[in-house]
Amino acid sequence: MNSFASTTDMTFPLWGLAIFIIWTIAVVVLLLAVRIRHLSAGGSPKDFGVPNDESLLWRLFRVQSNLVENLPLYLGVVFLLTVRGVSGTVVDSLVGVYIGFRLMHSVIHIAGLNPMFRLICLVIQLTCLVVLTALAIF
Repeated sequence: MNSFASTTDMTFPLWGLAIFIIWTIAVVVLLLAVRIRHLSAGGSPKDFGVPNDESLLWRLFRVQSNLVENLPLYLGVVFLLTVRGVSGTVVDSLVGVYIGFRLMHSVIHIAGLNPMFRLICLVIQLTCLVVLTALAIF
């Protein structure tokens, strides 16, 4: 065993963090592929910042931004849970729901589906984060 190895096992919240990070990287790779295709077809780099919900490029940019905005919140909750040693079925279930709805939020946005579905996903995610934070603190 490496002397720098951590003694912390991969808990459900940590697995959730790993999934969140991998998903964020996958979206960035997809965004890069769409940007490269856009530029190769003669598109302008100026198009990257033009709000247009009909554009896959714009939707992927928003999804990537949203993931990057939300990752620190989840990371903070995982940190609190891990440092405080809070675990159990309730924590694992909330993490599963949070990650599931985080992924669903992205897919709904990428697909350009009804924004109300994204809002529902966001409310569920926020509720999970608030409850997980409370469990970690109290």
